Amino acid sequence: MAEIVPFPLCRRHGFITRQASWFAEQSPSAAEKNLRRQIDVQADALRRRGVADAVVERECSALDAAIRATALRLLLSPGGVA
Repeated sequence: MAEIVPFPLCRRHGFITRQASWFAEQSPSAAEKNLRRQIDVQADALRRRGVADAVVERECSALDAAIRATALRLLLSPGGVA
């Protein structure tokens, strides 16, 4: 059986920027809840495609970090989402 290697989730810049912008506009508790939900949706999609659990965990961790970093950058930038 072949190993399925997904396109890295953390390279989906448009998706990450949209999510980070949306999360940066929410309260911290709502942002955490919605970020967890979005990560779960992405994990489920990868699992349905047959991606190994270790790869799913790695990809979701990288996606979480990318969205958080982008949201922080948006919040701290002049004219950002604050």
